[in-house]
Amino acid sequence: MSKTSSNAPSSAGPVPHPGPLSGVRVVDLTAMVMGAHATQMMADMGADVIKVEAPEGDPMRWSSEGPEPEMSGIFVNINRGKRGIELDLASSAGKEALRALIEGADVFIHSMRAKAIARLGFDYAAVRDIRPDVVYVNGYGYGRGGPYADFPAYDDTIQAEVGLPHLQEMVTGEPGFVTTIMADKIAGMAMFQASLLALFHKQRTGEGQEVEVSMFETMSAFMLVEHANGAIFDPPTAPAHYHRITSPERRPYRTADGHIAAMVYNDRQWNAFVDAVRPEWCDGSYDTLAKRAARVGEVYANLRWTFATRSTAEWLHLLRGLGIPCAPLRSTADLFDNEHLEAVGFFKTVDSGYGQLTLPGMPARFSKTPGRIAGPAPRRGEHTAEILRELGLDEPPGG
Repeated sequence: MSKTSSNAPSSAGPVPHPGPLSGVRVVDLTAMVMGAHATQMMADMGADVIKVEAPEGDPMRWSSEGPEPEMSGIFVNINRGKRGIELDLASSAGKEALRALIEGADVFIHSMRAKAIARLGFDYAAVRDIRPDVVYVNGYGYGRGGPYADFPAYDDTIQAEVGLPHLQEMVTGEPGFVTTIMADKIAGMAMFQASLLALFHKQRTGEGQEVEVSMFETMSAFMLVEHANGAIFDPPTAPAHYHRITSPERRPYRTADGHIAAMVYNDRQWNAFVDAVRPEWCDGSYDTLAKRAARVGEVYANLRWTFATRSTAEWLHLLRGLGIPCAPLRSTADLFDNEHLEAVGFFKTVDSGYGQLTLPGMPARFSKTPGRIAGPAPRRGEHTAEILRELGLDEPPGG
């Protein structure tokens, strides 16, 4: 697999970056995945992200095995390109150092509960006193205005809150979690988006502001894009789920020698498929999208019989020729050797003090201000001395 190389050393400090956030400094008090994913995207887009960790470190450092202790694969991926400083925010010296960081910050972002960040003395009012035009971003499990505000939250519990296990039960007969930390990642993208919008407002007006993003509200909005369905009307016209997605028949089709994913959806695709395949079961009952939508379980079941008659390769050749979306079933490991991702230079190789890394790159392309991976994730407190020197604080913060 060919990959674009990025050889920024781990201890190099801020490196000139052509990305659209070049020159933006982010003070990052996030941990785990949601907030760290948001600030990872900021770092990829050129921001100088300073990751502030307590002496015990971000728990994600130990989430899986890595090439050395405290450097798990997930942690390394979502904290790439950041500089790391270790501060004891229970100490006066730690607070002094954080205040000095805030003085030069464009964005202050954290993922603590509201009461916890206030106890430390760094709620919005306190940070605004230090940097009046700061973009202050809160990442919560639940928004502060509701009765769940003080509840802790993880991806699994938020999936449960927004109905994902319920929808899985409609399909499989058993409630289950989606096998990706969907809530964490989507909420992280929402934090990234909200931060950029606030920075855009600041650029136009000179005003900072406080931003709040919560996992529960973000995932509720995400899930209800299609699953609100007829429940948005008064009176409701249909249940609050999208029946095509919850059909037990919606699953990969078994072929003569494996499986395939295919979506014969709109009328053009349907007519092309019928003309090419001539399935015996196909009559006027399914000739429009409205008819197929009303009987989607039948459609999926009939297609299932048809797809079993040919090999995966035969179906891929036929369907791609007809312009019908289709794909073989792959594993996540297969992505590292995918010919398309290789051709577009998706994966990047990055050198670090703990070995060479193969990291997924940026999905968005910019013709004038391209993003890039600025370097590896920092070891715990790796840049503490360097950053303190930049702040004019010669001694590491103590107790």
